[in-house]
Amino acid sequence: MNRCIATSPRKLRKLALLATVAAPLAACLLVSNTASAQPVQTQEEAARGGRNFPVGTLRGKFMVLNWPEIELDGQVERLSPGARIRNEQQMMVMPAAITGQKFLVNYTRDAAGLVREVWVLTPNEAKAKRESAEKPFLNFWPFVADTGPRDDGKTPYNELPRYGQ
Repeated sequence: MNRCIATSPRKLRKLALLATVAAPLAACLLVSNTASAQPVQTQEEAARGGRNFPVGTLRGKFMVLNWPEIELDGQVERLSPGARIRNEQQMMVMPAAITGQKFLVNYTRDAAGLVREVWVLTPNEAKAKRESAEKPFLNFWPFVADTGPRDDGKTPYNELPRYGQ
């Protein structure tokens, strides 16, 4: 009894073509998945016995008001869907368990500007100066408060700047 399937040269060519197309595609998917993982930034926090936080992590004062609304540095913000809050022992915390409590935290934002990840800091981590707290990541950050002049919407039309001025 012969269990081997005889393949014709035509089928072999199709398999070879499929292999040449599929191999680079699989390599691209593998590279894109590994490239999307954020690199870990080693800082003074890790040297003091703390955790390593992702690049672009900011620091602030955090309090859960009424999920998904939070207070971050005195301003009302929102948590993103699927946001993760981790306590000092790196364990997940539900927002309802810490409602009304104030913490010093490191946090990241998602592309929409919502708070995505929050780490409650230990006293040692809180002593360490955060590199990206004062300056935005990559010299631009759409979520950092702009201190430039703003139009309050009450400026009369004839006093607005004109083209070429």
